[in-house]
Amino acid sequence: MNITIFGATGQVGSRILDEATARGHHVTAVTRSGAAPRSPDSVTWIAGDARNREDVIDLSRGRDIVISATSGSRAGGDELAVAARALLDGVAETLARLIVVGGAGPLIVPDSEGRLVVDHPRFVPESIRGVAQACVDQLDVLRENSTVDWTYFSPSAELTAGRRTGRFRTGTDQLIVDSDGTSRISLEDVAVAVMDEAEHPRHLRAVLTAGYSQLGCSVPGSSAPRSSVEPR
Repeated sequence: MNITIFGATGQVGSRILDEATARGHHVTAVTRSGAAPRSPDSVTWIAGDARNREDVIDLSRGRDIVISATSGSRAGGDELAVAARALLDGVAETLARLIVVGGAGPLIVPDSEGRLVVDHPRFVPESIRGVAQACVDQLDVLRENSTVDWTYFSPSAELTAGRRTGRFRTGTDQLIVDSDGTSRISLEDVAVAVMDEAEHPRHLRAVLTAGYSQLGCSVPGSSAPRSSVEPR
């Protein structure tokens, strides 16, 4: 497939790039600066902005799928929602599929009577609630669209820089937790889940999540966890 990745040098975007190229896909890697780190010949680096509709049109034309892994301010704001609208408008012109990697904020906490992660202080302290809410708003923008084939990837509550296992549970709009109540996944396995969806779409106009649990795999690595209430 021909794939465009916005935010290709970020923590998630760079790992999706690695996973995509390892699977033999050609990638247009987009950053705001257009910087070109050393990478395989199957990667073309270019400057662009996911918030700019015309950039999205240009960089999705002739591509099978556009993946956005851009991040927003920890303080929140409308940057992610603005980007979501531009991405939808852009791919609507080119008919590319769209995967937006967001945060855990919009997921439902299990056994909480429908409470969202954004509203649960165990997963989202007040200091980062702004960006968690921005992810909720980001998903709301996508849900308003019924013409583009979009998927919103919402990861577990904690992301760790670990290893690729390929063993995890997937779900839709409910946070995946382990037997001790933790919710986590490695950045590397996020990339696996995203690329699995890119190759075999099963969550069109829907939320996809992934995480470790007793039905999946044990948590890899020992790196300090990073909050996934915001895209990485």
